[in-house]
Amino acid sequence: MIPVVICGGSGYTGGELLRILSGHPYIKIVAVTSEKSAGKRVIEIFPHLHKYNALIYEPLNKEKLLNKADIFFLALPHGTSQDIVNFLFINNKRVIDLSADYRLTDPKVYKRWYGIPHKFVSTLKKAVYGLPEIYRGKIKKARLIANPGCYPTGAILGLLPALKNKLIDISSIIIDSKSGTSGGGRKADLAVSYCEVNEGFKAYGIGTHRHTPEIEQELSLLCGKEIKVNFTPHLLPVDRGILTTIYAPMGKKKTAGEVVKIYNETYKKEPFVRILEYGIYPNIKNIRGTNICEIGLKLNERTNTLIVVTAIDNLVKGASGQAVQNMNIMMGINEKTALDTIALFP
Repeated sequence: MIPVVICGGSGYTGGELLRILSGHPYIKIVAVTSEKSAGKRVIEIFPHLHKYNALIYEPLNKEKLLNKADIFFLALPHGTSQDIVNFLFINNKRVIDLSADYRLTDPKVYKRWYGIPHKFVSTLKKAVYGLPEIYRGKIKKARLIANPGCYPTGAILGLLPALKNKLIDISSIIIDSKSGTSGGGRKADLAVSYCEVNEGFKAYGIGTHRHTPEIEQELSLLCGKEIKVNFTPHLLPVDRGILTTIYAPMGKKKTAGEVVKIYNETYKKEPFVRILEYGIYPNIKNIRGTNICEIGLKLNERTNTLIVVTAIDNLVKGASGQAVQNMNIMMGINEKTALDTIALFP
């Protein structure tokens, strides 16, 4: 069994890591940290995770934890991960960071959007962006994975085939996303409290959301040109799930059938991307608790616009499930392990 430590295991993403890894045949969680819940059993925070009846949260002491495991998952707030990731990495551990601290390759861009400097640029250069559908080869050889954000995952997977095949005009891409409230984290926050969210639906972070540079970075790398997007996130009155609708003018004359064929060809070997029949569109209800990204397509011939709709569970393919997928690839394990039949969904 491979020993694993989860740093930050009492939040939503930490809880999902515990849930998914509870069904992993090659993994043993030897420690889980939480500052607020230190001394409590995991089952006190997540009563549905009966397997962890004896596992107790402990404070994050990096020196004490170092020799306990070979693999470390970090589900810590942005900014907090920087030092811990660097310490573990320089001590030859495998690290999968679920924060944004190692996603942006340019430290200047990171400082501009997150408001703090990146203190470990040499380690940053070693990080691999953990989207398997693009970087599987690099992930296999990596020791540090920057797990993608939830909004970027849905947006990038929706646009990847169109950009690789130069189907669209990249000068006018609109990405419109709606997320459940768990995307804001497990904390006491009036903005995501029941009375504030229930029966409501609103946009937020228009033009300023921190996932914007991450989306633009990866889309630009895909097509070899700088891309700027209009990205608008919205808050849905549901627990989990992200539905993303993407609009882009066609740059090539293609039929709907040809577009669908291109998407199917691009993802035919991908275990967690599902292209729906033309005219069928994703529903977040159908991917809840799974590591699947569903994609629906529409070619609006009247406006010559490609419309792509994607759906993911923001806590699974958008966070913890993708982190486990990355770990499987790093360790040479079948990447579907513990993800094709996820257990103990509450």
